[in-house]
Amino acid sequence: MDKIKTAGRPSLRPSTRRLIQLYSALLHNAHLKGFLEGEIYRGGAKYACVPGLNCYSCPGAVGACPLGALQNALAASGHRAGWYVLGILLLFGVTLGRTICGWLCPFGLLQELLHKIPTYKLKKSRVTRALSWLKYAVLALFVAAIPLWSGLSRGLPLPAFCQYLCPAGSFEGAVALLSHPQNSFLFGMLGPLFTRKFLILLGIGLACVFCYRSFCRFLCPLGAIYGLFNRFCLLGVRVDEARCSGCGACVRGCGMDVRQVGDQECIHCAKCLTLCPEKAISLRAGKAVLKAPAAALSTEAQARRRKTGRIAWALALAVLCFALLWFNVLDPAVLPAG
Repeated sequence: MDKIKTAGRPSLRPSTRRLIQLYSALLHNAHLKGFLEGEIYRGGAKYACVPGLNCYSCPGAVGACPLGALQNALAASGHRAGWYVLGILLLFGVTLGRTICGWLCPFGLLQELLHKIPTYKLKKSRVTRALSWLKYAVLALFVAAIPLWSGLSRGLPLPAFCQYLCPAGSFEGAVALLSHPQNSFLFGMLGPLFTRKFLILLGIGLACVFCYRSFCRFLCPLGAIYGLFNRFCLLGVRVDEARCSGCGACVRGCGMDVRQVGDQECIHCAKCLTLCPEKAISLRAGKAVLKAPAAALSTEAQARRRKTGRIAWALALAVLCFALLWFNVLDPAVLPAG
């Protein structure tokens, strides 16, 4: 389903990755009823962590943000160990790594859509590569150190990243709730903290217009966590060293601050598949090839991939339909009281 050319112009048909991003955003926020009623979902699924950055307080969110859950677990470490959160992050990291950032994260999709606004675009450089290390400082300070200190010294949970920085929380949580007429009373409760976070949201949104995935590259602590697993995660882009000529086209054409394909900055978006003149790069899950240049596959392999893709999309749509039905109609948590 990649772009094709018609009459000398690229088709507006969305790529497979874009469709998966849209699908994931809808699945993360399957409680559509919440947007209509201005209330967040409070059912049992909220105890489960979703893979991408998606605010717990978003009216449509059906799961917990892994960063918020990690901060709460660290704040409570003096009373109980957060093995569940650490385990789920380890599972996501080992299986998917930053493929989550490139294919599944709703806030990553929003950043890419903002970047499509036609303006001058900043190119990556030594400066952006240096700034890419900033997200590890954000992870250490706002996600780990401050919540841990608050929990151990004061006995109070303080999700510092969510409270002071997170643009996803400001947009998906605060703005989405405040936009509903039923929640107009909340405006009287706003203060300097909301103003600062809203200004941070505007700043990051503006930066994304000019600089590709600015938050993802420079500030996102969830991407920093997943990046630690990138070199050995199960799913990701892989280079056939026997075919690689070392031309560097993949690195030059990548919007992220990668030094080589698959390093900690790579989001496995698979754009480099089309950039490689040797057709040496593919997207793999273990030994299984999920995406590769058509020229690198036999006719039989291409037919097999198309058939597998149709089956996968049919199953995915069935899952989405069930999720929408459950979280909006069948779940006891969304049924009228009494």
